[in-house]
Amino acid sequence: MVLLVVASVALVGVYRRAVPHEGSTAYGQSAEVLGQLPVKGRAPMTGYSREQFGQAWSDDSDPVLTRPWGHNGCGTRDDALTRDLVGARLKAGSRCQVISGELNDPYTGRTITWKRGRETSAVVQIDHVVALGNAWVTGAQQLPMDRRQALANDPLNLLAVEGQANQQKGAGDAATWLPPNKSYRCDYVSRQIAVKKKYQLWVTPAERNAMVRVLSTCPNHPLPAG
Repeated sequence: MVLLVVASVALVGVYRRAVPHEGSTAYGQSAEVLGQLPVKGRAPMTGYSREQFGQAWSDDSDPVLTRPWGHNGCGTRDDALTRDLVGARLKAGSRCQVISGELNDPYTGRTITWKRGRETSAVVQIDHVVALGNAWVTGAQQLPMDRRQALANDPLNLLAVEGQANQQKGAGDAATWLPPNKSYRCDYVSRQIAVKKKYQLWVTPAERNAMVRVLSTCPNHPLPAG
């Protein structure tokens, strides 16, 4: 009986760390990198605050990690808006502050006309693709401050999206929230995998299973560069 239990545990371990491959429900670059991520339960949320990831929208992140954004004189929120909005328009006399543009929202599939203002700015928000709260409970609390700040300001982990969708997501992972726009889910999950790989974070069993289900719909999906 003892031998059977040991064998069972060993098989579970192999399964959890197995690299998805062709012939399974998910294979290709994104699936293989997912298979390289450790699988663990969530760490406690103890000690978490936004300040643990440095100044919000900082321009002080490591330029090697966030090139071409780091140390360019602009905050990363405006950098993300400039990158993601179609026809992004800058405030007169500013080379950074974006005041309007059009977003082809990846999360909902809607086209949003956006304008900066007290009542309108929140219509488009910058999402941390791997939410900072989720990052905290999957390994980020063990990172030094400069690496956490890099994670919070990395172009790979930032995306301009519809504000309401961003609020619905909260600090959720792939097991609790996916973009309503199903055609974007493979890109979304692959980006989360790339961020977790880059910053040596782990996935929970439920999170990993959800990612495998998504990737099974898009064989050979590539991992985004960054």
